[in-house]
Amino acid sequence: MQVKEILKKLTEAFGPPGYEDEVREILRGYFSNYGNIVYDRTGSIVVEIKGRSDTPKILFAAHMDEVGFMVKSITKEGYIKFLPIGGWWAPVVLGLRVVVKNSKGEKFIGVVGTKPPHQMKKEERNKVPEIEDLFIDIGFAKGENIEKETGIKPGDPIVPYGPFEELKSGNLLAKAWDDREGCARLVLLGEELKDGDFPGTVYLAGTVQEEVGLRGATTVANLIKPDISFAMDVSLASDTPGAKPSNENEKLGGGPGIVIWDRTMVPNRRLRDFVIDIAEKNSIPYHLTPVPGGYDTGKIHLSNIGVPSLAIGIPTRYIHSPNSILNLEDLLNGVKLAKFLVKEMDQNVLKKIISF
Repeated sequence: MQVKEILKKLTEAFGPPGYEDEVREILRGYFSNYGNIVYDRTGSIVVEIKGRSDTPKILFAAHMDEVGFMVKSITKEGYIKFLPIGGWWAPVVLGLRVVVKNSKGEKFIGVVGTKPPHQMKKEERNKVPEIEDLFIDIGFAKGENIEKETGIKPGDPIVPYGPFEELKSGNLLAKAWDDREGCARLVLLGEELKDGDFPGTVYLAGTVQEEVGLRGATTVANLIKPDISFAMDVSLASDTPGAKPSNENEKLGGGPGIVIWDRTMVPNRRLRDFVIDIAEKNSIPYHLTPVPGGYDTGKIHLSNIGVPSLAIGIPTRYIHSPNSILNLEDLLNGVKLAKFLVKEMDQNVLKKIISF
C-alpha cells in the first residue's frame, strides 16, 4: 500500500467532532477489503476481521475526529464568530487559515483575525487573547450578506487548513495527526491481518467525537463487547525546547509509546506487560510514557463487565495545534507491534490477563 498516500488523504480530510463523514468514507473504502462492516448510531465505523476463532475479541479504536471549531454567529460587519470543539490554546489559533463547510458541503477558506497590535493598548498586547475575542474573515465586507452568499450559518463546522508535507528530515507535517495517524494504523493493520491467520477475531473501529468526551468509544464498546481493547492514538513527543520529558525516548524516532497512565485510565498491568514482552521479543523500539490526556480506552475499559485495555501512542509534536509532526518509522513500528500482539493473543493469554 502507498502509506504516504493514505496519510495524505486522512490528514487532509475534513472531520471535527460530529462531522467525521469524509474520514468515515475513506475508512469505508479500505475496510471493505477486510471484512464485514458495521456502524453504531453515532457514526462510528467498525470492520470485523475473522481469525481462527470467535474469541478473543480484540478491539483497536482510533478516533476520526480532529479538534476544530463551529460557527457561533455572523456579525453585521461580515465576520464569523466561532466556538472551539475540543481543546485549543488560543495563541495557536491567531492568524490560522481555516476551512468553513456549509450544510451543502461547500468549503470556504478564511483566516482567524483580531484587532491589529497597532490599535491595541499596552495591556491588550500583553494579554493572552481569548477565543471569544477572535473572529474568522472569509473576505466579505460590511453590509454583504454572508449567509445568503455562502450558505454558512451558525452550527456549521470549521477546521484548520493544513496540507500534508514531507519535510527534508523525512518527518511528516500535517494537521490532524491526532488521530488520523491512528486511523492510518487501522488501515495498515487490516492489510496485515486480512488473511485471518491469527487466533481470535479483530475489530478495527474509527470512532467519533473522542475530542469532546470519548463518545464514539462508548457506543462502539457496547456494540462489539470486546475482550481486549487498544487505543491507537498519539502520545507526546517531548523533544522540543522547554519540554520536560518523562524519559529520553519521548521523541520522534523513539518508537511507539506504551501509555502507563492517563487521566481516564490506569491500564491493565498484565496486558501492559504482555505488550512489552511482544515488543522486546520482536525487537520493536518502544518507550513507556504517561500522558496527561485521555483516550478512547477510558470509556471502553469500563464497558460491560470491564475490558482490559491499553493505549499505544505515536510520539507527536504540537498536538492540538494547526500543524503537528511525527516520524513515519514510529507509526510503522506501531503497526508491527499491533500485528504481533494479535498473532499471539489467544485464549490462554486472555485467561492470564483476566484472572485474579
